[in-house]
Amino acid sequence: MRAPIGDFDDAQPATERRDLLPPPVAAAVTAEMVHVDSDPEKADTAVFAATYGESLLRQSANCVVVAGKRGQDVTLAACVVLSHTRVDVNGAVRRRLGARKASFAPMETAVGATGMEYGGITPVGLPAGWPLLIDPAVVETPWVLLGSGLRRGKLIVPGKLLADLPNAEVVDGLGI
Repeated sequence: MRAPIGDFDDAQPATERRDLLPPPVAAAVTAEMVHVDSDPEKADTAVFAATYGESLLRQSANCVVVAGKRGQDVTLAACVVLSHTRVDVNGAVRRRLGARKASFAPMETAVGATGMEYGGITPVGLPAGWPLLIDPAVVETPWVLLGSGLRRGKLIVPGKLLADLPNAEVVDGLGI
């Protein structure tokens, strides 16, 4: 199979690669998603694009875990923005979560709560009930390169499909 974007030697339907995915992601992948195997040492966006195709810089998205706090209550959520932007944590995220304060969740919290590796967190297979906030530019991108839940491998997903994931909400101004 040829990947819809990038220059990969090893691309297969994600449903046929469940053995290369962490359990929550393996349970959630669909036939429209493509898994590309890749070197975990080259997982960071800039190095990854230099290795597998510079055009991936405009088609890559990052998924980050944020914590919104109001009093003693903490709400964890995932945010997805194109990799050449950043998440508006103190504006769009804080307002959407109804929090007094919002920040990136500590690495231990993000990894422990998702069951995924840091640097590979993906919106596919998030914990039930988590808000999933997505920038409109991600949904408008025909094919989006995302983490696979591990630093080894990536998922290539139709952008519009992300808006159909559980608890997904497209939030204007999320990526700045």
